[in-house]
Amino acid sequence: MSKFYVATAIPYVNDKPHLGHALLHLYADVLARYHRQLGDDVLFSAGTDEHGGKVAEAAAKAGAEPKHFVDQISVSFREGLKKLGVSNDRFIRTTDAGHEQRAQLIWQALTRDIYKKAYEGMYCVGCEEFKTEAYVKATDGICPLHNRPYEKVAEENYFFALSKYTAKIKAAIETDQYRIIPTSRKNEILSVINEGLQDISISRPKNKIPWGIPVPGDETQTMYVWFEALMNYITVLGYPEHADFKKYWPADVQVIGKDILRFHAAVWPGMLLALGLPLPKSLYVHGFVTSGGQKMSKSLGNVVDPLEIVDKYGVDAFRYFFLRHIPSYSDGDFTWELIEAAYNNELADQLGNAVSRTAAMISKYQNGVIGNVPPPEHDVAAYAQAIGRCRFDKALSVVWEQVKGLNQYIDESKPWEMASPPGGGVDEDHLREVLANMAANLLEIAALLVPFMPETAQKIEGVFGTGVLKPLSAPLFPKTVKSPKSTTAPGS
Repeated sequence: MSKFYVATAIPYVNDKPHLGHALLHLYADVLARYHRQLGDDVLFSAGTDEHGGKVAEAAAKAGAEPKHFVDQISVSFREGLKKLGVSNDRFIRTTDAGHEQRAQLIWQALTRDIYKKAYEGMYCVGCEEFKTEAYVKATDGICPLHNRPYEKVAEENYFFALSKYTAKIKAAIETDQYRIIPTSRKNEILSVINEGLQDISISRPKNKIPWGIPVPGDETQTMYVWFEALMNYITVLGYPEHADFKKYWPADVQVIGKDILRFHAAVWPGMLLALGLPLPKSLYVHGFVTSGGQKMSKSLGNVVDPLEIVDKYGVDAFRYFFLRHIPSYSDGDFTWELIEAAYNNELADQLGNAVSRTAAMISKYQNGVIGNVPPPEHDVAAYAQAIGRCRFDKALSVVWEQVKGLNQYIDESKPWEMASPPGGGVDEDHLREVLANMAANLLEIAALLVPFMPETAQKIEGVFGTGVLKPLSAPLFPKTVKSPKSTTAPGS
């Protein structure tokens, strides 16, 4: 049995979960479920990033103490994952006592590459990051992500000697020892590395950012949130002494959004090299979700709550749309019209129709007895290859070719004509063979859908999997008629 460790980036808890967070966790969930299906020993970790100035600022705005604030928001993330059918084994919070303790151990293990110096630079509270002069100039002094001016900061901080590891990081990425997926993101980070990695500030004065983990041996400083948050991938395993760490590290895949590529493809490898630890095997970097072609923002009024979509269309329809219709390697767009079309034309009309037709004919012509189901006959190499490359949209397209092929087979074989031929004399053996083939196709489709649409897969298996038909008690894809608050969905 092989081990498979997949971990998601841990989102900030300065606001409630959004579609980007949902997509992040769906991708990791597909990988985890697929590898469980293969029989691998899977560990899937998710969590929340709860320290730093941005979180403290959001807590103050809400009139709450930071710990009370993050406790509440973290619960909404955890409950949201359950509603999306995300099957994470662990959920780490950076305010967990175990994480805070182990983060300090990691800092101490890195001391030979940590030094203190006075520093002056432009800082974005929204990004929790110092910006280079060139970047500040290119963005006219205003962060494009948060629409707020940078703050000029002059203070004494601790620095990590990231520059020392530039050559090793570059070599690991170029040779795919640390595989960056897709290639466009690999090229993007190599361009940054080729310009030269600079040593990075890894602490802030406690009198400015009190909400954080204290620097060991210096109570006047707190750890920089991004430096500390990256440690979660090994603290959740019990670094340095726990058996889980020895068993599961290095991670097989870390899943992140494109906006945090530099931290994961430059800073995190530098930290691991300094600790003498192997790098993760691969880093999958996904794009953003837009709404009607525009970035989602509260000011535009186009922010969509992922759970609102789930409430209307059901969890598997949500998973299907975002895993198939949002490109795995680039940005993608969501509108209520797009998901309505996918629901009607693909889920209900194609897969739902194939299930209902097959079940109805087996019930009518064979009294619900399916008979001997032939073994799978389709080549699923393209499906497996797509998942291995984190091309989730392509993998689902492979499945849907089988769905469409099954409907074509039904239309061409015409079992209803076999059951009532004009000249009489029913060929019962041929009819039984055709219906068994239809059931076999659906069972194979269900197996391929397990990582993507687990509830749907289970329903199809329940109908046809025992050899005796067990009809669905409810629609394969339930949908409410309640319209969403943000926009009006087309006819339900």
